[in-house]
Amino acid sequence: MLVLAIDTATPAVTAGVVDVRTGRLTVLAERVTVDARAHGELLTPHVMDAVRDAGTSLDQLDAIVCGVGPGPYTGLRAGIVTATALSHALNIPAYPVCSLDAIAAGIDAGAPFLVITDARRREVYWAAYDGAGTRTDGPHVDRPADLDASLTERVEHAHPSPRGLVRAAREALLNDQPAAPLTPLYLRRPDVAQPGARKRVTVP
Repeated sequence: MLVLAIDTATPAVTAGVVDVRTGRLTVLAERVTVDARAHGELLTPHVMDAVRDAGTSLDQLDAIVCGVGPGPYTGLRAGIVTATALSHALNIPAYPVCSLDAIAAGIDAGAPFLVITDARRREVYWAAYDGAGTRTDGPHVDRPADLDASLTERVEHAHPSPRGLVRAAREALLNDQPAAPLTPLYLRRPDVAQPGARKRVTVP
């Protein structure tokens, strides 16, 4: 099974092709660029480069795994729209995963830990995990000072890897489970809001 993994929930633009045909996860190719302003510009080229470098083509992919946040509105939208479009065009499932779970999937901590990413506005997105990497709390958005001080083991400001994304969805992929909707985890309202009614500045 060839799986395309993409994530735009952090400042990183991530795309990769992972082979799970043998039950093991083998990263055939990946492209990662850390640029919070270039998700829309770089994601599709990264996807095409990763597919080419993996020695395959889009029509040979079996599934897509997409990180759905938590993350900023604009960045998440780029990844989820791309995954949705490719899923429809190629007639293959697109599996959502929490981007923090994907980061945790690449960690062998052996003890409880937090995964933390930058939420801007002097806040962070975070989730708590046990020693096996299973989420026990979150995801949430809070100020760093409000996090659980008892958990000293922290993974901060990281980004998901293609391997971590696919590992987080591995059970669903291998069991051929139906894909859930690609619902973004914003955790707060977007910065952009509809303007209100105009104030009257003249006297009738």
